[in-house]
Amino acid sequence: MGALARALLAQWLLRLAAALGPAPCTLPLRVGTATDRRAAPTPGPGPPAQPRADGLALALEPPGGAANFLAMVDNLQGDSGRGYYLEVLIGTPPQKLQILVDTGSSNFAVAGAPHSYIESYFDTKRSSTYHPKGFDVTVKYTQGSWTGLVGEDIITIPKGFNRSFVVNIATIFESENFFLPGIKWNGILGLAYAALAKPSSSLETFFDSLVTQAEIPNVFSMQMCGAGIPVAGSGTNGGSLVLGGIEPSLYKGDIWYTPIKEEWYYQIEILKLEIGGQSLNLDCREYNADKAIVDSGTTLLRLPQKVFNAVVEAVARTSLIPEFSDGFWTGSQLACWTNSETPWSYFPKISIYLRDENASRSFRITILPQLYIQPMMGAGLNYECYRFGISPSMNALVIGATVMEGFYVVFDRARKRVGFAASPCAEIAGAPVSEISGPFSTDDIASNCVPTLPLNEPILWIVSYTLMSVCGIILLVLIVLLLLPFRCRPLPRDPEVVSDESSLVRHRWK
Repeated sequence: MGALARALLAQWLLRLAAALGPAPCTLPLRVGTATDRRAAPTPGPGPPAQPRADGLALALEPPGGAANFLAMVDNLQGDSGRGYYLEVLIGTPPQKLQILVDTGSSNFAVAGAPHSYIESYFDTKRSSTYHPKGFDVTVKYTQGSWTGLVGEDIITIPKGFNRSFVVNIATIFESENFFLPGIKWNGILGLAYAALAKPSSSLETFFDSLVTQAEIPNVFSMQMCGAGIPVAGSGTNGGSLVLGGIEPSLYKGDIWYTPIKEEWYYQIEILKLEIGGQSLNLDCREYNADKAIVDSGTTLLRLPQKVFNAVVEAVARTSLIPEFSDGFWTGSQLACWTNSETPWSYFPKISIYLRDENASRSFRITILPQLYIQPMMGAGLNYECYRFGISPSMNALVIGATVMEGFYVVFDRARKRVGFAASPCAEIAGAPVSEISGPFSTDDIASNCVPTLPLNEPILWIVSYTLMSVCGIILLVLIVLLLLPFRCRPLPRDPEVVSDESSLVRHRWK
């Protein structure tokens, strides 16, 4: 941007600020390499928060000494843009890899061959304890896919466990848009239910193996500490993955639980959304079409298209910014302000209401603009640029890192529930960037907001059932005709008429 253009832009921003507040310029969305980083806040030890009466009493390590929850504090690195990853040692002798933590899938897989975007991979030939199982597996994600060979080997998690475990592992030999430029991990740890495991649910998942062998409770919890820190910086932020329970130093106040509706993804029930304290007033089934899930492997808050459109309209209407390019909302452009300004005060809070374990009540998790108006590194010299941390989805509402960075999230598989609590590291300059409150009545909300069929596909289902009925009728008629006695008088054989066999050959489809 030339000096004249910068001067004109500065004058325009100053004039507009007196009336409406600063309006952003926009740039094409690109990820740059940062030259500096901000240190992520680290939760210090403190007195354990008092649990709710129905909370999970797992403040202490499980018996047997296999797990050490305090050692798991700060065992993650990463950021919301490229994911949070855990150090794992695999094989004999151990090979160190960094594994992306993903609650939206169920396979444990690592790079099994060199790739231009990763620094290391797991060489099965170097491990004396690796045993192949003799079959391949292919896993497809919203973005990217991979194919790998399934085997088993021993793994060690240095921060938290004092012993090794035998787990199923896929070594990736082919992938497409899975390993990306700038990532610092070389494998993926799927922590969802076995129902999502490929090639079938009979393949025991990593966490199921850990629960059995380490004799830990069927619970894990996550804290992701990247709130307000520029996406795609050169440094990494902290976080914690507690396998086997809850670490009290990682949250404040109560843990609020919402039931898991189905054990495949961590599917929950969303009752309504508010923008700046005002409800979107949509049918609650729209928020759950065709599922609402909690997924640490998804970067943004993803919303069904109808909900996304309503959110964009409400945010634009309630913000103090006169207008935005459409590219900002769709994710193709950044909005930029001068370095001395931050735009967060001009945007509204976004609240998500979840059904409580007591179905007649709900609770609310709220993210401030610091979580969904996200700073980006390397966009301009005199400007700091931001992206919109919400995107549309074709088939789900996904609570991804944009929201999860504001909370300590508990995946209580033993009691089929997901918990949310305030996170000490979800702060910027000492001020929290998320809120949690309740309970609220659900008298004005439907008793079940999870649609039995996807709302966007009823016509396809109707057509499918109609075609099946028609085919059934035709088949029934054919069976009846075959069973009825039918006689005909044979005609004299004409030597000029071709036989059935030669007719098939002569008139076959080509």
